[in-house]
Amino acid sequence: MKQKKHRKAKKVLLILACVIVILAVGVFVLLKLTFLKSFPKLKGEPEIGKWYEVAVEGTQSSDGSEWHGIFKKGTENKVVVYFFGGGVSITPETSEGGNKFYATNMTGQDFVAEGGIGSNAENNPFKDWSFIVIPYATGDFHSGTGTYEGKKTVYHTGYSNYAAFVEQIKPYLGEPDTLLVTGFSAGGFATSLLADDVIDRFPSARNITVCVDSSLLLYDGWHETAVNLWQSPKEISDRLVTDNLVLDSLTALHEKRGDSVKILFDCSYRDDTLMQYQSYINTGKMDKTKALGDQFQADLTKMVAGLQENIPGVGIYIWSHAEDAETHNTQHTIISSNVFDKLEDGVSVADWIYAAVNGDVQSHGIALLENGR
Repeated sequence: MKQKKHRKAKKVLLILACVIVILAVGVFVLLKLTFLKSFPKLKGEPEIGKWYEVAVEGTQSSDGSEWHGIFKKGTENKVVVYFFGGGVSITPETSEGGNKFYATNMTGQDFVAEGGIGSNAENNPFKDWSFIVIPYATGDFHSGTGTYEGKKTVYHTGYSNYAAFVEQIKPYLGEPDTLLVTGFSAGGFATSLLADDVIDRFPSARNITVCVDSSLLLYDGWHETAVNLWQSPKEISDRLVTDNLVLDSLTALHEKRGDSVKILFDCSYRDDTLMQYQSYINTGKMDKTKALGDQFQADLTKMVAGLQENIPGVGIYIWSHAEDAETHNTQHTIISSNVFDKLEDGVSVADWIYAAVNGDVQSHGIALLENGR
């Protein structure tokens, strides 16, 4: 009898061990497909349609570790310059706070390139374009050239990283005729700040679209932060004259480029993440409540009105996704994830961007700002 029980116990332990091994392998595979994913390093000529990690001499993340760009060469003579997001530092305190406020290194970023607008999905109109992807690990909306020296050293060198990478990769692209500059969250802020700079780097492009995804924070100190903390180039910081960095930057872009650049802005109407950062700016504490959602919705309504007043013909897409049943607060960012979901008027954000690229600038979902769902 004892022997029988012993054999049964051994069998159970063996089954448990097998289950643990299978789970461990599954977790490892999942991590390798996501947070631990890495692309092969670019050496020589790139293979069409293949993602590469691109080492760029002299670049670094905020913590001093390596930084790299991500690149895919497409079959079409069209380029997406794509800025990743990941928080922000606006004061010396947030710089020293590190990953409580922003991504401080390259961990877990590469896999994002293959999702959303960068995916190989058949319904992705951008799948055959070349992609220059700028990961984010500097806390400065990709716009800094400086080093903060406090209790620790922090490298706010996002602009230096971006500029060196783009110049290094341009020879693989020839003379593209079409350019889309876009980014999500902090990368959306970067899109507004750097679109003019990007356009200058691709003089052959005549069809130009700029799309900012999920980027609204109101802060009276943007100019001071850009000058003193990030040490952004003067032509970037000089545009920041109000508490709305994106509105200032896109307005300046339109004033300079006129109708030669199609400008788009999208955001979920009660953005769960942006309201937390706004709460921190206002009170020193990150929070997300229905009241904060109400305030964000009001701020976004004012933002959209400002864009429409300053930029005739601007395209707006306001959307709701993953809305909380109690607060009605909504998902943050879309172009890296749900870009093909037809969230408003039977049109996806990908449809909306592609229509603009082809000369049809539309607006969708603006009624959400007044009525919600």
